Amino acid sequence: MQKTRGEMFPRISRRKTREIWVGKVAIGGDNPIRVQSMTNTDTRDVKATLTQIERLKEAGCEIVRVALPDERAVWALREIVRESPVPIIGDLHFDISLGEKAISAGVAGLRINPGTIKNKKRLDSLFKAAKESGLCLRIGINAGSLESDLLRKYGRPGPFAMVESALRWVNYVVEKFDYYNLKVSLKSSNWWETVKAYEEFSKKSDFPLHIGVTEAGGLIGGTIKNTLAVGYLLLKGIGDTIRISLTADPVEEVYVAYEILRNLGLRSLYPDIIACPTCGRCEIDLMKLYREVERWARGVKANIKLAVMGCVVNGPGEAREADLGIAGGKGVGIIFREGRILKKVKEELLLPTFFQEVEKFLKEHPERLNP
Repeated sequence: MQKTRGEMFPRISRRKTREIWVGKVAIGGDNPIRVQSMTNTDTRDVKATLTQIERLKEAGCEIVRVALPDERAVWALREIVRESPVPIIGDLHFDISLGEKAISAGVAGLRINPGTIKNKKRLDSLFKAAKESGLCLRIGINAGSLESDLLRKYGRPGPFAMVESALRWVNYVVEKFDYYNLKVSLKSSNWWETVKAYEEFSKKSDFPLHIGVTEAGGLIGGTIKNTLAVGYLLLKGIGDTIRISLTADPVEEVYVAYEILRNLGLRSLYPDIIACPTCGRCEIDLMKLYREVERWARGVKANIKLAVMGCVVNGPGEAREADLGIAGGKGVGIIFREGRILKKVKEELLLPTFFQEVEKFLKEHPERLNP
């Protein structure tokens, strides 16, 4: 008997937040958890930045943030915003005038880190312009740049200092400007302190939360830190949009985000690929086989489970819950569907034949395709 969704995934009751908008993308409320990333190109290089934005969009990224280091970057922003297939958020630090010019350039959102802005009085003109434009403002609190009075009060940049900073700025914007198109982040490089900050803030505010770990590290270390923090928070129902910050190609951030969401039963975009570990029985280059399947599957947006197994004897049985799979052998391999062997083929034909069978399966089950 096929398992129900409740048996396959944890039951998560999402925290109810207010709905806000970043361009045409709704966040919070009953909307799906949105996936974001940030370009690592020089914003002043319009062509390179738009090329990366397009790659991010194709990977499933719904909102992209770009750096605003100087006037030239803001000037380039006009064309980037005009040509981008997804809403663009400007990342603002230090210089308020760059934020005001980014608003004029048409960004869908601004991320501000109040701790990096020395002239707090100038922020009023920015908040006023942001409200008039209707853009989304993210109050982005970072442990590494908290206000000095909070560091004196708490002694260190811990979770409660971060929460007080976030509430200070959210309440200020709401009360003085009657401005509610806001989301909040509270990030540290310590994943546990990040978690505690988000938990505490979520008790005190219903604004949507952008979750993730800052300065998390490279593809492996950063993925682990982010998975611990983001996975923990999502299990608690906390989080409306995520960025998996990695010292890697930003497209990898998007793939990791969807892996986390799928494994929690919250959102699926790409095929789920299971694979057995290598062992002494394996008579095929299983790691190469897996990489080829993974690379091909990144071009397939479908809710389907694929298996890559190294042993033709046990493969179909161990991966019986996969929709389709392959198992390698010495010079030959098998292709199986829902635990039943479909055909035996020569090793050099294994992958192309397998891909054909997956495409055939999806034609038979168009409901499995993700838009």
